[in-house]
Amino acid sequence: MGSTNQADHTTLEEEGGTQGKSPLSVKQMIAALVFAAVALYLGTIVPTIEIAWVSAVLLLTIYLFAFEVVGVDVAAATVMVLLGLTSLLAPMMGLEQGLVDTQHIFDGFSSNAVMSIIAVMIIGAGLDKTGLMSKVASFILKIGGTTEGRIIPIISSTVGIISSFMQNVGAAALFLPVVSRISARSGIPMSRLLMPMGFTAILGGTVTMVGSSPLILLNDLILTSNQGLPADQQMETWGLFSVTPVGLALMATGILYFVIAGRFVLPVSKSENGTKAADSMKYFRDVYNMDYSLNEIVVPDGSKLVGQKLDDVETKYRVRIIANKLPGQSSQVGPGTLARDTEFQAGMVLGVVAAPGHLDYFVEKYGLIKRDVLRSFVEDLSSAKAGIAEIVIPPGSKLIGKSARDVWMRKTYGLALVGMHRGGETLGEGDDIRNMPLQAGDTLIVHTTWRTLDRISQDKNFVVVTTEYPHEEKLRPEKLKWAGLFFGIALFLVLFTDLRLSIALLTGAMGMILSGVLKIEEAYEAVSWKTVFLLASLIPLGLAVETSGTAQWIAQQVLSVVGDAPVWVIQAAVAVLATFFTLVMSNVGATVLLVPLAVNIALGVGANPAVFALTVAIATSNSFIIPTHQVNALIMGPAGYRVADFMKAGGIMTILFLVVMMLMMNTIF
Repeated sequence: MGSTNQADHTTLEEEGGTQGKSPLSVKQMIAALVFAAVALYLGTIVPTIEIAWVSAVLLLTIYLFAFEVVGVDVAAATVMVLLGLTSLLAPMMGLEQGLVDTQHIFDGFSSNAVMSIIAVMIIGAGLDKTGLMSKVASFILKIGGTTEGRIIPIISSTVGIISSFMQNVGAAALFLPVVSRISARSGIPMSRLLMPMGFTAILGGTVTMVGSSPLILLNDLILTSNQGLPADQQMETWGLFSVTPVGLALMATGILYFVIAGRFVLPVSKSENGTKAADSMKYFRDVYNMDYSLNEIVVPDGSKLVGQKLDDVETKYRVRIIANKLPGQSSQVGPGTLARDTEFQAGMVLGVVAAPGHLDYFVEKYGLIKRDVLRSFVEDLSSAKAGIAEIVIPPGSKLIGKSARDVWMRKTYGLALVGMHRGGETLGEGDDIRNMPLQAGDTLIVHTTWRTLDRISQDKNFVVVTTEYPHEEKLRPEKLKWAGLFFGIALFLVLFTDLRLSIALLTGAMGMILSGVLKIEEAYEAVSWKTVFLLASLIPLGLAVETSGTAQWIAQQVLSVVGDAPVWVIQAAVAVLATFFTLVMSNVGATVLLVPLAVNIALGVGANPAVFALTVAIATSNSFIIPTHQVNALIMGPAGYRVADFMKAGGIMTILFLVVMMLMMNTIF
């Protein structure tokens, strides 16, 4: 469902992360002293020694996360080991036993949360392997273009609606490959897309009463509380869509937040594909002095270009046309499509490689329309699918003595010749290179699709020099029905049975493996084992916070401070408490702990106890300020986020969540 029934929290640091850093900075040392002082102070006011030690470990964890002294993954594992060592050191610590029983210190590795996240990663990889996610990415690009302001709402709203009926980490995992492809094809870094998608997946869990584990549990907790209440104070349970207005408002707030403020709060980092494309163009510019760019132009009605052929203009105006598209038809790119006798028509869109000056002259000469960004060819000519490459004519090639024109190179091989390097000299489109007989040792600079280049590398008539390009994985579209079947089975088991979430999802995952959608090696590769270990390592900390009484003590202290305040202030305090606990422990644990307290407080101040209980269940989704939620763990590595990025963007989102939630709940209920 929207969240798992165990701890929903973990972190994931980017590869390399902060491991192996130099000694502590002055800022980190000062912070360490402050945290140590706070821990010592708490030790003097807490009711038991167990709570004192758990508070100290909790502060250590927050310190390690916030100041990135070590990689966050290392921090999580270290905390788990420290909790285990307390069993050995208990006498010296003044404890009767360890903070966590060593028999249960590794229970996180078999938890529902861990097994569920393994399963959803495998299911997502299976759907991706069939090419389904690539089609979804193409559709989003088609309707959203290549601008953040249009793509973010489309992706986020889609994921948000999906996560309102299924596990939010599952929805995020399914769309991770989609966002990756959109990033590659649009040039928008993943760091600009994944956080909005992830946050909205979490917010989607508040849209229905089956959207997250706390909301699922809420009605049971209400019925349990009713057993101890008199007849006139009995609470009604909530319906499936009772929370929908609040959830939709939160989702809309999250989307608007990133559309309006995304440019300020999202990290700006170059995507891998964009960097490679830029490096590639820089290479050809430096080595061959070729200042070429890829552009899209439209042939309008009345243009003198209409009726002419490619061969009439390419050499004369030093432009190379590598793709074309007529209204209502698919793009023509690659082998068997474009030929020199292709005739220009009104409304035709052209993909052109040329030096900026030559292109501008060509556009002005024929009254063409030059687009600022790729639209018709945003996918087909993206840096993930096509680019400029070097190919050498080897001795013994059957093409020696023939020209590019003789062999119809663009149509036959899918290689659009844009330059030739021969005898230390680089020749361009204006030098009539397509009529020159090829010689052994000629280096051809061509624009081609990577799929074509992969095929050309097996042709003995060419030697492909370019090796650093995205090799397209072999998809299995014929397995789409099997993938859809087992995804549907998993979804059915999640939504309509009481089967444990992990078993339901693993049913779909194993079905994809057994049906051949994925090989077992590919399934292993699909799982982010770093995420798995981090999630399992943090679960014992949540267990210690709950079982030691630390959580209950913190709740009592906070609520005692606002006991005489207006009802809405007390309700807000309950929401803030739930937000804090969901950052450091299981959201289910936070709900179970706080709902009885919230009910009793509401009755004491004359408020609606069911609304206070609902406040707790919704606020446990307010997990943005540090990357301890499963969804945030999932996106942290691929996007290269740091803890500071979540604190910057998530801090504002946390406040917005609380404000909107309180306004909506007090308006509706």
